[in-house]
Amino acid sequence: MTTRPVPRAARVRAVAGRRLAAGTVAWVYAAAAALAAAALCVTLWHGAARPGTAVAFGLVIAVGELARVRLPQAEACGGAGRSTGLVCGAGALGYALLGAVEEAPLWQWVAQAVTVALVGSLVGAVPHVALGQAPSPWAAGRLTLGVAFAATCCQSLSPGGVFAPAVGHGALFTLCLLLLALLAGCVDAFLAAATAATETPPQTAVPPSRSGAATTATRAYGPLLRAQLRARLVTVPAVAATAVLLALAFASAGLWALPVCCTPLLLTQVVLRRLAPVRATRRRTLASLARAPEVAGCTPRGRARRVADLSRAVGRELGLAGGELTAVEYAALIHDVGRLSLTGPETRGTTAGQALGSRRGVALSGGAVVRQTGVGGRVATAVEAQADPYREQSLTARVVRTVNAYEDLLTAYGGPVGAAPGAGGAADGPAAAAGPRERALRTLRGATARDHEPRVVEALSRVVSRCPAV
Repeated sequence: MTTRPVPRAARVRAVAGRRLAAGTVAWVYAAAAALAAAALCVTLWHGAARPGTAVAFGLVIAVGELARVRLPQAEACGGAGRSTGLVCGAGALGYALLGAVEEAPLWQWVAQAVTVALVGSLVGAVPHVALGQAPSPWAAGRLTLGVAFAATCCQSLSPGGVFAPAVGHGALFTLCLLLLALLAGCVDAFLAAATAATETPPQTAVPPSRSGAATTATRAYGPLLRAQLRARLVTVPAVAATAVLLALAFASAGLWALPVCCTPLLLTQVVLRRLAPVRATRRRTLASLARAPEVAGCTPRGRARRVADLSRAVGRELGLAGGELTAVEYAALIHDVGRLSLTGPETRGTTAGQALGSRRGVALSGGAVVRQTGVGGRVATAVEAQADPYREQSLTARVVRTVNAYEDLLTAYGGPVGAAPGAGGAADGPAAAAGPRERALRTLRGATARDHEPRVVEALSRVVSRCPAV
């Protein structure tokens, strides 16, 4: 089976498509900035309707932003950890939905809702900025667009709205508000995925090249959107339900509804804040454990991190997210720890030439070590199954196995990491690395009968094609 090179016309179309997507995202956020500026000017010119209510919701949004939790689990390989602000989102969305309960001019209410959301979030973000943890400006743009969308649509349900006679103020009215809040959460997910697909994160979503040089690549939108939707599978319904409760309860109970409705989400953020250091410590522990085979000379330097980053990118390409994606990264990061049990030297630091019994012993030893770390049975099982046929493995184990074999084949075909220029390795740049890369992928495709799942191999090929230096 041969690997067909990508035609030049297809590459040109792909580059043009990425530029068009990046331009579209830039225009969307430019529109959000213009909308925010216009909303602030309108609110300052005409004044705030019911300023006490606006201040109360602004304080809720500020407290929610202040309590925002930054999770150590990265959204992309080596990327920055994502954060969650449940109370901030619920407060902003609840204030926008309040326009369906209290009749107000459309343009004035949308402007005031956007202003309250932005001012509250900016006030709550001041301590984070002082600590050097400034939130992403894209989050403010998504908040602006989401609040404007909800405030505009809810006007059709207000007492003087188009759908008010048909909907009324009963169960159907509440259901419509909930659906509107869920739609706002989906809009945020679409924008977040589009932003992640076009921006270059602090650490690239695709792992560094074998020569150590950083590379950039545009990530596929489809897997990123699936990851965003799956990450919001629980939080968006919770935020949407709380926002609807805030709008309805405030209209009848007044200011006391705000702390009562927001307390459950605030407690959830407190729990996440307590768990975040534990997860970060576990990640650092695994990273230190993964370096043990490198220090002992069993594997090349940086191999574990390269396999983990590439495995996470392949897992994301396959649609994995959340705990599944973390399990792939953890299993790939420490799958080599079993090599410390070997009594003899390995050829070029790879497992390609090992006998099946030796490979199975390495896998079982590594799994036994992993079980002592307490990272979960899924990770240990994936490490223990590395010597089994892929049909008997979980998807986590299949991804790690294929990426690990790809790394071994690149070492065999392209020379050791950091080879001198002219040695045929990746140090000569992407053009010189293309030969070993294509040979490695061709070999993996030829071993799909027993060792590698074709779906995983093709996902790896797509990830590699977007990052020529891998």
